[in-house]
Amino acid sequence: MRKNIFIVFLGLISLSACKKDFLDQKSPNAVTVDQFFASPNDVQLAVNGIYQSLRSGSNIGEGSGLYTDQRSDDTGTNDNQSNAGEPFQFGNFSILPSNSYLKGHWGSLYQTISRCNVVTSNIDKVSFPSQDTKGQYLAEAKFIRALMYFHLVRKWGDVPLVTKQLTSSEEVLANTSRQPQATVYAQIVADLKDALTSTLPNLQTGAGLGRVSKAAINGLLGQVYLTMATTFENGKADNLTNASTYLLAAYNMKSFGTLASIPYADVFDVTKKNSNPEVIFEIVNYQGNINYASSIAADNQPFGETINSRKAPTGVGGNVTPDLVLDYETGDPRKDFSIKYAADTRVLDWYVSKYRDASDAAGVNGYGGNNCPLMRYADIILMLAEVNMLQGNDGVAIQYLDMVRARAGVPLYAVARTDANYNTKYPTLKLAILHERRVELAFEHQRWFDLLRFFTTDELVAYFRTKSQSNFGNAKLSNFTTKDRYFPIPFDEVKLDPVKMYQNPGY
Repeated sequence: MRKNIFIVFLGLISLSACKKDFLDQKSPNAVTVDQFFASPNDVQLAVNGIYQSLRSGSNIGEGSGLYTDQRSDDTGTNDNQSNAGEPFQFGNFSILPSNSYLKGHWGSLYQTISRCNVVTSNIDKVSFPSQDTKGQYLAEAKFIRALMYFHLVRKWGDVPLVTKQLTSSEEVLANTSRQPQATVYAQIVADLKDALTSTLPNLQTGAGLGRVSKAAINGLLGQVYLTMATTFENGKADNLTNASTYLLAAYNMKSFGTLASIPYADVFDVTKKNSNPEVIFEIVNYQGNINYASSIAADNQPFGETINSRKAPTGVGGNVTPDLVLDYETGDPRKDFSIKYAADTRVLDWYVSKYRDASDAAGVNGYGGNNCPLMRYADIILMLAEVNMLQGNDGVAIQYLDMVRARAGVPLYAVARTDANYNTKYPTLKLAILHERRVELAFEHQRWFDLLRFFTTDELVAYFRTKSQSNFGNAKLSNFTTKDRYFPIPFDEVKLDPVKMYQNPGY
């Protein structure tokens, strides 16, 4: 049996696709997919399994910054051992197709897609008392499938596209072929528009926190169209119009008045997470639960520090680049909340303090209750600023930009422009919006994707080359070239079929 994509695509269906061995025997205790999907509760369990797969650091959970934040200019590994091992390749722009972490990320994303496909391929076998319930489960599966492909297409470009359950090696091999980005984006849009026809609530509350909502679907669809507008020249104006439409739809579903009514610190206060009106979509964690707790607070805490967690630190914590530290404006409270300086002689560096849980409930094991934010309203508002800027509506763009700056308590854009330092660093509205997204959404796995939207590949290379190596840590800026726009296709996948699974340029 072929490995890698084959194993990934089969995922859940390994329970049903029992390959005959030379004895032609089957386990009497095996449960096939046909047998499993017998009731609405079975569908719910399968959908819950899709959500569960997102939690992994190899997927898009809290530990997935290796594939986003460390790929950008926000975080890195800056201790004496940071230039050793495969993780360093991501921030050092020296990643190899054989990197096992890269292969694990690719495989985890496709495993989640496989779980989604199992639901969409089998849900019609189940009788539902309410078609609304069926539609909601289908919408959740399609939203997450779209989200996974959105990650894949931005990170790798052309990727295999499968939207059905695969039950044989022949089917898998027939679908092991990279598809054009435009085809992948078309499927992402189709899935999200289908999901919008469901009766999912505008926003999830109570027991529904962490599940997909109409606001999340609209928000993701708006981001997809915005990304398409900056990826494809054809249809740019229409994509921007659609981005504005869906982002506004998400914005208009908010349950609060102004963003300034929600203190920035409250957004990440673990004691207020169940009543946070800014959240749209997140991965929910549970304090004290060994299986479903957050470890981000403890993992980011370096020697000599106690603000993040009661768990005793064992390392240097989550490194923050000086390049990001210097991007915070004087007096921006988001800096004091999001990052701290560790004065311990074993560290002497900045670390992430944005996610904290030093409560008794989290305990000395660091089983925190911090949720992992995937989409919140400040993100939507700043994308609306970005869309309007690209459409030439600078006045409207500034209004959205100022919503976020007003909440942060920093000078509004017109006033900030009178500051020579601000005006020198951000001479255009485009760079001002990019800066605002960076300091507002730091460590929320957005920065790398923002850079890809705001710059062409050549512009991005030039942007990185203007940065100071001394503000970037051990990773070498000189390594960054046009090849780093995309990750390499994992070596084992190319080996399956070098023609259909062709490698990205430069690798």
